[in-house]
Amino acid sequence: MATEIERKFLVRGESWRGLVPGVEYCQGYIPTRDHRTVRARIAGATGYLTLKGPMQGISRHEFEYEIPVEEARQILDSLCDRPLVEKIRYKIPVGHHLWELDEFSGDNTGLILAEVELASESEKFELPAWAGEEVTGDRRYYNSYLVQYPFTCWP
Repeated sequence: MATEIERKFLVRGESWRGLVPGVEYCQGYIPTRDHRTVRARIAGATGYLTLKGPMQGISRHEFEYEIPVEEARQILDSLCDRPLVEKIRYKIPVGHHLWELDEFSGDNTGLILAEVELASESEKFELPAWAGEEVTGDRRYYNSYLVQYPFTCWP
């Protein structure tokens, strides 16, 4: 069974800019219950369908499948809640890990988050200078939450 273990941080400063090229992402969520997630995503020219279970600590079951980009687009257009989540993702190597930094646009403009996936909840990792406050476990920063409560509407 596939397990996702990640830590999430707000991003501070601009020192990350220009380190690597970004890829445009558009993703949407199909309504579920009990903190389960069904996501359709287009990353660059590739489509994905992802199923995630509820969080258990900083871990959860995750299954991701590549699908034809046209099917992903149809799922986004016809099945997903609005607004869609739009962002540019930058994959930045730091130490022995690959950090994913997301610069949001659309209804979530102004939000920049970084996450690192780990092999275990206790795994050590290098914290880059641009990683600010840790927000792991704060549901407000889940992409699925940002559909219901976009960042630009936060008080």
